[in-house]
Amino acid sequence: MTLPERPEGGLVIDGGAVVTVDDQFTIHDPGWVHIVDDVIVAVGSGAAPGDVLANAGRVIDVTGSAVMPGMTNAHTHLFQTFFRGLADDKPLLDWIRECIWPGAVHLDAVSAHLAVLVGMIENLRGGATSIVDHQYVHLEAVDGTEHIDDAVARAAEMTGVRFLLARGWADRNYEPSMMETPEVVIERTARVRDRWHGASDGRIRIELAPLIPWGCSDDAMRATVDQARAWGVGTHIHCAETAVEVEMNLEERGMRHVEWLEHLGALGPDVQLAHSVWLDDRELDLIAESGSVVVHCPVSNMYLASGVPRIVDMVNRDITVALASDGPGSNNRQDMFEVLKATVLLQKIDRLDAMALQPEDALRMACRGGAAAAGLGDSVGVLASGAKADLIVVDLDSVFVAPVHRVASALVFNATPANLTHSVVDGRILIDEGEITFADEVTVRAEAHIAARSVFERAGIASRLTR
Repeated sequence: MTLPERPEGGLVIDGGAVVTVDDQFTIHDPGWVHIVDDVIVAVGSGAAPGDVLANAGRVIDVTGSAVMPGMTNAHTHLFQTFFRGLADDKPLLDWIRECIWPGAVHLDAVSAHLAVLVGMIENLRGGATSIVDHQYVHLEAVDGTEHIDDAVARAAEMTGVRFLLARGWADRNYEPSMMETPEVVIERTARVRDRWHGASDGRIRIELAPLIPWGCSDDAMRATVDQARAWGVGTHIHCAETAVEVEMNLEERGMRHVEWLEHLGALGPDVQLAHSVWLDDRELDLIAESGSVVVHCPVSNMYLASGVPRIVDMVNRDITVALASDGPGSNNRQDMFEVLKATVLLQKIDRLDAMALQPEDALRMACRGGAAAAGLGDSVGVLASGAKADLIVVDLDSVFVAPVHRVASALVFNATPANLTHSVVDGRILIDEGEITFADEVTVRAEAHIAARSVFERAGIASRLTR
């Protein structure tokens, strides 16, 4: 695999409806975006200036399309591309024990790398240019072979995505071969961090990611949160995903999940709380006061029957909300367009209020909220001068979309991955006229299918992989 070169002389994307997702939600229709190297240097209304067009190395005419910031898939488990469809009838805890652990313990670096490659291509096709991967399979390599974490990061290097490896861990109540002491967690994360944090011109970064409250001891939480802050990185954790898990914490610790995190000093703008379904008013207030980020996974929450989080109440408290697919083992897709639509519709039906959320709200969450969850501030998630050149182009001239009366509405309620024609990350065109530019996608899929069968044969459950 080879990443495409950035167009020499710059790239101009001209003629489409430019959805900036800035503070005013400005839309230039038509508009243009001028990129030089890895940065957006100008965004404007109307046609691009003649001198800009004349000096550009490439001009892409996107008349009839929308141009928007690349979305951030702020919580997924990329290795789970091999686990799609194995748990259509199970709640979370049964799904983990019966469908994830039996196969995950048989992943090696080769199979994990292929699973992640498929997942990254899927994310790009699904509108995400940035990915937060809660990666918790770290079975140590032997005989000098590659470690799984390295294989995952290498996939990000090869595919060109903007990538935050949230290195997951548990030190109790978990699959024994996947548990680690806090000392081991920090030591192994430091090794991965030394090699990969800031690699590929800063596209790849590493943070710490305790898995779930019932899998993490208080002492280990304090140690890893302190270490993350010493490194200047964030902490990513599943939080209040199911009512059963909250009851478990109340019985053991006498505290709900967010209260427990606050007790440990673990809340803050550097903390991402994945799911956050079962929260009471006090917990919402604690999140708002601390500046912690909630990562909403609506499709996964419905798939596992986990519940409906109070997203409208979070927005009303000025809590930053990001959006995510969750892992493909509990979705079973990584389609951010589907996530956009589900986010709005789920709040409407839960509150019986057609005005509960609007398309613009979902786009802000997926772009600006996602950038906050990934620790990227305003460097991505907005089309503005000085921002990183991460964007997507979505064809609106389709029988499923047209006629378009409101661009934001069309993007949220009508668009699908089939409408995505271009994806640009760090100024490189990773999808060009609907085609992946850095790999032979057919070959990747074929190799991944073989590797998945091998994993499940080793696990003794290959019969689940029926065509």
